[in-house]
Amino acid sequence: MVSEAEPRQRLHLVFGGELSTLEGVDFRDLSALDVVGIFPDYASALAAWRGKAQATVDNASMRYFIVHLHRLLDPESA
Repeated sequence: MVSEAEPRQRLHLVFGGELSTLEGVDFRDLSALDVVGIFPDYASALAAWRGKAQATVDNASMRYFIVHLHRLLDPESA
């Protein structure tokens, strides 16, 4: 149980991979997805996303995403 003094966890997943086309979000090879990690807040997820996105800037078909896991786990409170 989370006390009122503790902030609620806002879990975020950062992952990416090479897209089949630039117009969609279908990945070329699902087994090659890069799961960067799960982060406790948006700020740390954004920092991880930004680092991966900047590292792959030369590959136009490589995309990274932030998924708001807390919204999927508890849609009523999101």
